[in-house]
Amino acid sequence: MTVVDAMERMSGLHPGFRRAHALGRCYDAVFTPSGAAAAYTTAEHLAAEPTPAIVRYSNTAGDPGEPDGGATVVRGMSVKFLSPETDLVSLNVPVFMASTPAKFLDMTRALTDKPRDSQERADAVIAFITANPESVNAFQEAATIPVPESYATIRFWAQHAFVWVGPDGVRRFVRYRWEPEAGLRHLTAADTADWGPGHLLDEVTERLPVSFRLMVQFAGPEDPTADPTQAWPSDRPEIDAGRLVISKPVADQEFWDRSVFDPTRLTDGIELSDDPVLAYRKRAYAEGHRRRAAGH
Repeated sequence: MTVVDAMERMSGLHPGFRRAHALGRCYDAVFTPSGAAAAYTTAEHLAAEPTPAIVRYSNTAGDPGEPDGGATVVRGMSVKFLSPETDLVSLNVPVFMASTPAKFLDMTRALTDKPRDSQERADAVIAFITANPESVNAFQEAATIPVPESYATIRFWAQHAFVWVGPDGVRRFVRYRWEPEAGLRHLTAADTADWGPGHLLDEVTERLPVSFRLMVQFAGPEDPTADPTQAWPSDRPEIDAGRLVISKPVADQEFWDRSVFDPTRLTDGIELSDDPVLAYRKRAYAEGHRRRAAGH
């Protein structure tokens, strides 16, 4: 069984939709660099000039009919910088749930081999966490996510480490975080119990424009770069790399929603780290795209 197969079992098969983040909407945006990153990476979109971008908001469900309300729903914000083309994929939890692709497959099996909301599934998840204690942080984060007022009031993390290559050739490990300029604002699960699919997409569309700051954290000498389940200490140095302003829905929603937002699609000055989950995501995204392009 592949990860894509397991994800289909988790949410059911919905032809033409992504295996995760099925229901989403795309928006036009512009990213304006602060200039602070230019000393650390030669990536053009982080240098000085504004660059157009496409932003896709979604929740992580593979079922496009999944209601948008209630607690513990993971949300996504994917950004495709267009000049040069490079993608940044992020979630509203700071760490990933598995440290390797094989363990991620084990996790998806734990979530799909037993009936939903059953004690058997709960026991399988507990068994996975017991066998993989590094994953406990991500499960705790996912279990305590507050319900956001809006996609504009969520903090998003890219979770994986990347390598910045500076104009001096120095290589530095970094992680990304999007900070909402509207602040973090939440609701209760009771307030949102009647939300249907896409409620937050409609809300943020009416709210536009919205904006985020791109914060970049630098690793310390001992910080793990190959394990996305482990956060780096909050006292590590960071910079404000620029401001993203999301202005309106894209004119061709169908075209952009078919596009792949691939976290391994990088530009000169940014490289993959030694994180095996990050490297594997390229294969998983490509297979998922192949299936939905074929109408599966």
